[in-house]
Amino acid sequence: MKNQVLKVHHDDNVIVALQDFQRGESVDFEGESFIFPEKIPRKHKFAAQDFEVGEIIKMYGVTVGKAVLAIPAGARISTLNVKHASGTFSVGERKISWAAPDISRFEGRNFMGFHRNDGRVGTRNYWLVVPLVFCENRNIKVMKDAMLEQLGYATERDYAVDVHKLIRSYRTGADKETILQENIIIDSVDIERNRLFPQVDGIRFLTHEGGCGGIRQDSEALCRLLAGYITHPNVAGATVLSLGCQNAQYKLLEAAIQEFDPNFDKPLFVLEQQKSKSERDFIAEAVKKTFVGMMHANEITRRPAPLHHLSLGLECGGSDGFSGISANPALGYASDLLVALRGKAILSEFPELNGVEQELINRCTRVESAEKFAHIMRTYARRAEESGSGFDMNPSPGNIKDGLITDAMKSAGAAKKGGTSPVTDVLDYTEQLKHPGLNLLCTPGNDVESTTALAGTGANVIVFTTGLGTPTGNPIAPVIKMASNTALAQRMADIIDIDAGTIITGDDTIQSKGEELLELIIRVASGEEQTKAEKLGQHDFIPWKRGVSL
Repeated sequence: MKNQVLKVHHDDNVIVALQDFQRGESVDFEGESFIFPEKIPRKHKFAAQDFEVGEIIKMYGVTVGKAVLAIPAGARISTLNVKHASGTFSVGERKISWAAPDISRFEGRNFMGFHRNDGRVGTRNYWLVVPLVFCENRNIKVMKDAMLEQLGYATERDYAVDVHKLIRSYRTGADKETILQENIIIDSVDIERNRLFPQVDGIRFLTHEGGCGGIRQDSEALCRLLAGYITHPNVAGATVLSLGCQNAQYKLLEAAIQEFDPNFDKPLFVLEQQKSKSERDFIAEAVKKTFVGMMHANEITRRPAPLHHLSLGLECGGSDGFSGISANPALGYASDLLVALRGKAILSEFPELNGVEQELINRCTRVESAEKFAHIMRTYARRAEESGSGFDMNPSPGNIKDGLITDAMKSAGAAKKGGTSPVTDVLDYTEQLKHPGLNLLCTPGNDVESTTALAGTGANVIVFTTGLGTPTGNPIAPVIKMASNTALAQRMADIIDIDAGTIITGDDTIQSKGEELLELIIRVASGEEQTKAEKLGQHDFIPWKRGVSL
């Protein structure tokens, strides 16, 4: 460990512990000696000065809290002595200046992608099967069970669980303790991968709990989200199952598809169960049309595409006290590299931009975008408060345990995923990606709701940073998982794709790790590597009903 502690920004009045410190231990930093009156766990922060009640706590150069008790220098910053506080924001004169990173390593590079007729390029080639209403979820499952394994798309795992061994033990009289001692994991399971359609990366069967009930706007938002998936560059075509009487009528989906892609020409099969002879006939017809669609998708092959065709979703979840100083800034640097190459990046999770609104407003290239962002943030915050919640209630127990004690502190670190580039557009939920550069997308902070929205707005690859570990993936956009610390990367190696903990140890810089990440993005986008989430079949999909969700 080259450094024991870190001050993130020169204006900060708290310091990050990069290792555990015991009570009575001390550390010298920037000419001062700090003696710790209590244990300071790694990832947590301690006071760089004496605080009186009411004094502002600053980290990342912004307000992240307020002292509710007197805090002596060296004491741990915690939920017992600090409460959430954040700075105000307004739309005024903006000064856009940006020092773009050196892109010489990536200029002229390509990835191998699937070129669509609308000019976009996919990183995957999927056939999509979607229900317009939850009533069709069972039929979706029947199709999935019938088609995946027989067409060679069984989930790739390196182990299987032998439940039959437990059954045999139980039937021969084994007691509870014996059952608990049984080894039921079978290693090195061979998965038959003889795909009938080698150019098709898979069939993605989506299910959800919407489409009827609730308010009409819920069904409209769902149809727009599904239209974003159907028109997505990673999708070759789709089969849509409708019951017939639900609120999410096909005409809503059709209108959204036309809005998103006026020249839409992908194969699209729409089946309505209430017009079918029987459920058996309905499912048989859906399977046959999906099979024909896959024949069409198999005619598309990968071809070289410049890197500006990459649309990168920026996501974090299960964050810890290192996320904002390792994984998130490294992802932010990769985002800046892509933006400098004329690509697109998308920063979401608006509840986790609380406290950094002014910085993002100042980076907006158009006053209309700045005003739109400010309006959405104020509206979101007001609705959260009206529901009896608030952005201050955002940090999860896991966040707090690992050093993120206020929403503003969590947000300031989360925003580092967006790098430093100008904000070229602000998108509300389900609005489609249009402009190169950094885009802000309104989503909740909930991991799956946010990644679902990132793909729905056009991200053809997503990088997901985590400090605590999460298996989250997406049905159509490959999700690269980046760990903020090496202990996590080693402990959960089956779900982590890249380790940013080497920044904490001093073996890498933010810049070198960001370049390494972009190289991985290119390989994943080209189909040279599958992400861990893809290998595990982690295809999470949760539409946002636009209620308050933090």
